[in-house]
Amino acid sequence: MASNNHFTNSRSNLSTNSDAAEAVRNHQQQQSPGVTFARRTSSGRYVNYSRDDLDSELGSVDFTNYTVHIPPTPDNQPMDPSISQKVEEQYVSSSLFTGGFNSVTRAHLMDKVIDSETSHPQMAGAKGSSCAIPGCDVKVMSDGRGQDLLPCECDFKICRDCFVDAVKAGGGMCPGCKEPYRNTDLTDLAEDNGQQKQQRPMLPPPSGGSKMERRLSLMKSTKSGLMRSQTGDFDHNRWLFETSGTYGYGNAFWTKDGNLGSEKDGHGMGPQDLMSRPWRPLTRKLQIPAAVISPYRLLIFIRIVVLALFLMWRIKHQNPDAVWLWGMSVVCELWFAFSWLLDQLPKLCPINRATDLNVLKEKFETPTPSNPTGKSDLPGLDMFVSTADPDKEPPLVTSNTILSILAADYPVEKLACYVSDDGGALLTFEAMAEAASFANIWVPFCRKHNIEPRNPDSYFSLKRDPYKNKVKADFVKDRRKVKREYDEYKVRINGLPDSIRRRSDAYHAREEIKAMKQQRQNKEDEIVEPVKIPKATWMADGTHWPGTWLNSAPDHSRSDHAGIIQVMLKPPSDEPLHGVSEGFLDLTDVDIRLPLLVYVSREKRPGYDHNKKAGAMNALVRASAIMSNGPFILNLDCDHYIYNSQALREGMCFMMDRGGDRLCYVQFPQRFEGIDPSDRYANHNTVFFDVNMRALDGLMGPVYVGTGCLFRRIALYGFDPPRSKEHHPGCCSCCFPRKKKKKIPEENRSLRMGGDSDDDEEMNLSLVPKKFGNSTFLIDSIPVAEFQGRPLADHPAVQNGRPPGALTIPRELLDASTVAEAIAVISCWYEDKTEWGTRIGWIYGSVTEDVVTGYRMHNRGWKSVYCVTKRDAFRGTAPINLTDRLHQVLRWATGSVEIFFSRNNAFLASPRMKILQRIAYLNVGIYPFTSIFLIVYCFLPALSLFSGQFIVQTLNVTFLIYLLIISITLCLLALLEIKWSGISLEEWWRNEQFWLIGGTSAHLAAVIQGLLKVVAGIEISFTLTSKSGGDDVDDEFADLYIVKWTSLMIPPITIMMVNLIAIAVGFSRTIYSVIPQWSKLIGGVFFSFWVLAHLYPFAKGLMGRRGKTPTIVYVWSGLIAITISLLWVAVNPPAGSTQIGGSFTFP
Repeated sequence: MASNNHFTNSRSNLSTNSDAAEAVRNHQQQQSPGVTFARRTSSGRYVNYSRDDLDSELGSVDFTNYTVHIPPTPDNQPMDPSISQKVEEQYVSSSLFTGGFNSVTRAHLMDKVIDSETSHPQMAGAKGSSCAIPGCDVKVMSDGRGQDLLPCECDFKICRDCFVDAVKAGGGMCPGCKEPYRNTDLTDLAEDNGQQKQQRPMLPPPSGGSKMERRLSLMKSTKSGLMRSQTGDFDHNRWLFETSGTYGYGNAFWTKDGNLGSEKDGHGMGPQDLMSRPWRPLTRKLQIPAAVISPYRLLIFIRIVVLALFLMWRIKHQNPDAVWLWGMSVVCELWFAFSWLLDQLPKLCPINRATDLNVLKEKFETPTPSNPTGKSDLPGLDMFVSTADPDKEPPLVTSNTILSILAADYPVEKLACYVSDDGGALLTFEAMAEAASFANIWVPFCRKHNIEPRNPDSYFSLKRDPYKNKVKADFVKDRRKVKREYDEYKVRINGLPDSIRRRSDAYHAREEIKAMKQQRQNKEDEIVEPVKIPKATWMADGTHWPGTWLNSAPDHSRSDHAGIIQVMLKPPSDEPLHGVSEGFLDLTDVDIRLPLLVYVSREKRPGYDHNKKAGAMNALVRASAIMSNGPFILNLDCDHYIYNSQALREGMCFMMDRGGDRLCYVQFPQRFEGIDPSDRYANHNTVFFDVNMRALDGLMGPVYVGTGCLFRRIALYGFDPPRSKEHHPGCCSCCFPRKKKKKIPEENRSLRMGGDSDDDEEMNLSLVPKKFGNSTFLIDSIPVAEFQGRPLADHPAVQNGRPPGALTIPRELLDASTVAEAIAVISCWYEDKTEWGTRIGWIYGSVTEDVVTGYRMHNRGWKSVYCVTKRDAFRGTAPINLTDRLHQVLRWATGSVEIFFSRNNAFLASPRMKILQRIAYLNVGIYPFTSIFLIVYCFLPALSLFSGQFIVQTLNVTFLIYLLIISITLCLLALLEIKWSGISLEEWWRNEQFWLIGGTSAHLAAVIQGLLKVVAGIEISFTLTSKSGGDDVDDEFADLYIVKWTSLMIPPITIMMVNLIAIAVGFSRTIYSVIPQWSKLIGGVFFSFWVLAHLYPFAKGLMGRRGKTPTIVYVWSGLIAITISLLWVAVNPPAGSTQIGGSFTFP
């Protein structure tokens, strides 16, 4: 087992991969083998760049040029460590890392990632000059803009390693002109080349210590022994301050005069200096006006009382003529009242919220004594985008989402984007590379002209005037150029499938020819048999793709491939990098840096449960913790893009405000594009996002809905919130007092993970590997993320805060061991015998893993908030086809049934969850069961009309008054909800209609499927069969009219047909009766029309495109209904009837 002293290990001693499966499974300590830098040959074979393999490979005919890269070690420091780290980072960003279970982690140096040329210096495979030294094919040194660094006036091109060799072994002579170098310092060389870096205010260097020690920063100290006190506990004071009485990089406050004096001498600056200024909050609550919320609450109370009286009256007054009808109706009405209470009670305290972005900028990006340069003090943010199948999720859509993230208005050096490709498809990989290449144009264009939205496809499809409010004279010219480039970009993306297929066929044909020639050479006189070579998928650099091949093969299928990590865009420089006036666009004074972009495809092997999307998200959590470790995570589906470039800042306002350290996530509403104007199937779901979610925001917070959510990383790790209250439920606490727990200092309670035992208050370091796995990289990152996610301690009321200016230090550079460790944590075996998926990260075991994950956080005492921005934060797509919509609702309902029958049922919630929040989660698990009673109630009007009876014996005044009051209060509540939520009456009615459509179809199927799964372990899947398709390709809503048959349609169709026939039968019976019972007919017909009115969108969807249904269909439908009615009367004629309508006559 790994050592318990996890927080003291340095990165140099950590494991980078795992070669022995048994050793990993037994958690034995093993020595790190390092990273194997290799180049794959055209046949897919690996050629290692190590001295052991060099002699054996030099004799090969096919491979002649090799360069040995020796990583810097304590006994081999050829130059400034910071320079060597930057060079290694360049190698890392140009390497494709692969590895996994029982395999070596390899870094394959790639000449190019895509067929087209790439020019951005941060991008993998960016074009550049090669070293002119014979036998060396390494790229020359370059500056931040990608321009070559040529140390000699003769412009001889030389790489970094050859330059170092020339300085040390060659006497400082240039290999080209044989003249001595004037400057042998790479740092000065970069500055002489024209790169102007804005330096921090220089501080007097501390006395003593090496150069590396003087560079110590806050982040460096987190990985040192300073993180542990003498008692072995985590020491936050030593973590924050590296020395006593001195100030420098990474410390909270700077001296006023630049001297390293103490505050006792009057030269220091303390927290009280900042706290003397007026404190302004980042967010504020906007209460609902009392003129709206007070009548709303009063009506809820009145309706509860009226419902109770009505149900009591219904139970007491039976219908002796039809007891069965009365009994079914009363049972259904009791359940409806209970279901309405579960839905309505959490809506008692709705609130709105607002943010102040000016205050955020003032606190975190304005020069202050603790941050003299005004460098951003905002915490890091890791963005997750998940995709699984490029056939169902078009790469163009995914790449546009990535472009909107790269162009977001957030500090570039603090932003990182991780794309999870759960299918391991080369198509997604190259689409990402194309997006990274196009970002070199798109992102600076957005920053220069303040473009909104920053999704190029949505922006160029806007129907409004694109030139409105654009003040720069060159906007029209720039827009025309970028639009032309985007059109070409779309052609490249859409042509990638054919390009990959043609390339693979060409390489495969070449391999077959080479194999045939080899076979003929070996067997000159024998008959040559056809050579069978596996048809591989080839990358742009002429090597095998390590992921899923177009033609599946062992180790190259969707469920069997290695883990892959490719840094598409390496981390940006710490200081802004402005463009130039020459070139494609005039980018003077425009920051051209791009955020970190990483492609991740986790390892998949047969026999492992990969847990679908939840497993992919947890793999991203671990990989991002190793590579960037942003304290906050925002996940987006591949079809949801950033519509408001400042949405990230608005979400950060809540996290960085007073009390924000107790927020587990900030949920943004989902907004959709491409919905038909009438929103036939309530795709916008505005009642849920604008009514229910706002109401939950007044309790412990909204539920997590799967996308558009800003997480606190520590909350995802399963830790308890800071300052969590002690709960002692039960009435016997005075008789049986609990054992008193020792008081723990507040600074040590930030990383607390409560378990089943009440004594488990602090995180037991010995149990950390069992919870998080054996990666010490990952364990070391936990307290760093916790500290960086704290709000600023700029006010006495801010508890558990961090000092201002603590996050202005540069980030760590990526090295090979870091990425190799990221490969290890995304392997298929890593989660074995850990708490990933059970307590940590996204929770497994449900198709609605999002709701369960949010529930677990609320259950631990965390709170969440709902951030509704003036301009939509994110936008996505939703299915507008009836069948697709029903299957979407089926998946949600199935997840709710699974929640009800699991340990995540709100009945089992902890005392930390408020009662109304518990009711809201209880409703999440119970609402599908309403479908059983709803279907029965939808058949009751038909049964009443068929039998000639009604749910009550007579329509007396009492029943009608109760019915009237209940209906009026329902309508008034709806109007008041519309008033305080801002939705429209049409949206509310569409929601009511689809509630019945979904309740009689998808919800019922979900209940049946859930019961069969719980009772018998049987899982049912509903298949689609296309019956017709849309003919008009130009119609934006053509998919709306496509009719796809599914078994989910059977119950609603049956309800409609039975009710229509029952209405005709009821009219026929009443007309032909001697004594017509018009009251019973009116009651039955009224409720039948109520059912049919709700099912109208469903019936409209079955008809297909408007105007395509022949008139004869309606004619035959009427004739069939009349015929059935006459047959019913003929079979059961009224006794003694002599005239139509009996004694009834028209006036």
